[in-house]
Amino acid sequence: MTESLKSSMRWASALSTRPFLEAAVEEVVTQAQATLQASIDLGIIFISSAFASEYSRLLPLFREKLPGVPLIGCSGGGIIGMTQRGKVREVEGEPSLSLMLGHLPNVKVQPFYISAGDLPDLDSPPDTWTDLIGVPTSDSPNFIVLADLPRVNDLLQGLDFAYPSAPKVGGLASAGTLGGSTGLFGDRFYREGAVGVALSGNIVMETIVAQGCRPIGKPYWVTEGERNVLLAMQEDDGSGVPSDRCGVKRSPLEQLQELVQGLSEEDQQLAQQNHIFVGVAQNGFKQTLEPGDFLIRNLLGVDPRVGAIAIGDLIRPGQRIQFHLRDAETSAEDLDLFLRRYMQTSQSDPSPTGALMFSCLGRGEGLYGEPNFDSQLVNEYLQELPIAGFFCSGEIGPVGGSTFLHGYTSVFGICREKE
Repeated sequence: MTESLKSSMRWASALSTRPFLEAAVEEVVTQAQATLQASIDLGIIFISSAFASEYSRLLPLFREKLPGVPLIGCSGGGIIGMTQRGKVREVEGEPSLSLMLGHLPNVKVQPFYISAGDLPDLDSPPDTWTDLIGVPTSDSPNFIVLADLPRVNDLLQGLDFAYPSAPKVGGLASAGTLGGSTGLFGDRFYREGAVGVALSGNIVMETIVAQGCRPIGKPYWVTEGERNVLLAMQEDDGSGVPSDRCGVKRSPLEQLQELVQGLSEEDQQLAQQNHIFVGVAQNGFKQTLEPGDFLIRNLLGVDPRVGAIAIGDLIRPGQRIQFHLRDAETSAEDLDLFLRRYMQTSQSDPSPTGALMFSCLGRGEGLYGEPNFDSQLVNEYLQELPIAGFFCSGEIGPVGGSTFLHGYTSVFGICREKE
């Protein structure tokens, strides 16, 4: 290997499905080190919840083999990594362990842990947050966040407040169908809180957030709302503001029912099977809304008495919404669209060197009917890119310049050098 290659950013991912923890740790460390062939500046671990009874043994085993290497990680109901043959694999329903190693020259690596009690009040100044993380805003960090925290939205809002331009990706630790408890790994093993790492210097982390939905009908203006309940809305006529049109006032539920009645038979079946969602536009000034402009939220229920609709987020007058549908085909097309956009807009040189994948437990083989769909689609566009990650109880990623907790989503953090 040449010195120039050794001095460039490199990532290596390894996956093991061995049922015994010592053997799994040995396999991923050996495989990842053989692939990386360079000094190690960071290790990221994703472990199946099938190993829940052995969580406390994980870090000692890794530290014996990777002394002095900063480590973060968490448990997952499914694990993603690279096989010995260099193929990405999503393992669901069986014991598995994934390790991502990074050789990161000229990159500052700052791991952190935040407990529920550590979270500052949202009225606190930015310095409170930067002191907690240990990285100044001027460093322009990139964040990976793994959490099991009741107030995770407060954490994301606080990080956005202190580091408004910093990309942030990650997910909530999960157990999935394998059962067992969740776990977080940093300087030690934690049952709750958030572990993460801030990466600054010669590194860029580009993000893809594929929420797996397609819009139906036209956007609407919210004209009356209370907390998460949509009480009145008006179809967007393209003027940029709600109109003062007179006429019969129809409730949000009546307008939704009319929209569904105008759909194709296939889409009506999806809507009747609770595959309908609400997209909340994140850009108040953009006239023509496109996929990626919406934060997708669950439609929680309706009140037929007043025609109100409850959604899984706060809503306020002046916002725009659009109803969306989700199914396997739509999810595949959505991710494909964002990958094509990424290839068209991302800087080709330096090229990506590694990616982290955070996918919802509701995706994977249960959604597509086949394994490895999302990860292999990424590898079709970014060939031979090392990928590691897990299936989450909630995915962390940016939409419209702010960071949110998502569901049914695949979030990717794609790393490359700045120069």
